Amino acid sequence: MTYKIPILAVETSSRIGSVAVAIGRILLTEASFSAPLKHSAEIFPTIQHLLKQCQLEPQQIQHVYISVGPGSFTGLRIAVTIAKTMHFANAVRVVAVDTLDVIAANVIDFTTTDPTANLSAPATNCEIVAPIVDAKRGQFFIAVYQRTSQGVWKKTLPDSLMTASQFLNKSACERKPVWLLGDGLLYHKDKFETEGTRFFAEEYWSPNAAKVHLLGWQKAQAGHFADPVTLTPFYLRAPQVTKKTS
Repeated sequence: MTYKIPILAVETSSRIGSVAVAIGRILLTEASFSAPLKHSAEIFPTIQHLLKQCQLEPQQIQHVYISVGPGSFTGLRIAVTIAKTMHFANAVRVVAVDTLDVIAANVIDFTTTDPTANLSAPATNCEIVAPIVDAKRGQFFIAVYQRTSQGVWKKTLPDSLMTASQFLNKSACERKPVWLLGDGLLYHKDKFETEGTRFFAEEYWSPNAAKVHLLGWQKAQAGHFADPVTLTPFYLRAPQVTKKTS
């Protein structure tokens, strides 16, 4: 595979969306939306601005990497629609990246199997990390990542839907604290405060397009492309439908 592929990375699963442009593994530029929940209004102007900044035309993009969930139902649909549109218009290849993996990548490096590699984020002294995303109705999307004795990070709890108390009963341990991050803590941090938990600084909580590119490129190198025809958001649970009353 050539290393000069123009790539668009999109992150719209969370409160603050972002877009990145890369050539192969090299990130060229990234921009976040101006405010929370501006995905619909700012996604296309941001893409156009970044492509112009990089002197690229939309038809030159060969890969699109998206954060596919779990997360905001509306945001996930936006990302999937963009990926499908680009594929059917220009045969762009699509990589779908797990949102909780993207958040965890803010503090751990599990894209390498080399335990001697330098971590790109601050989890050097942590052994267990868990991203927390608000799923509403008193529940959260949560996964757990643990560093092995060889120094390699592994996902030990797959993406799950649970309450704070269910998670704490399952994973919190005073002897080996679990370090938490994620936008789900913005309004619910107090629910996760116990002797067995610690918290990363808020600057590491949100997923971003740069990490979508990082993980997407890793999957692309392994040939793990999504089928654009069958691609759907990873909701983890069905969206809530409000029935109109007459």
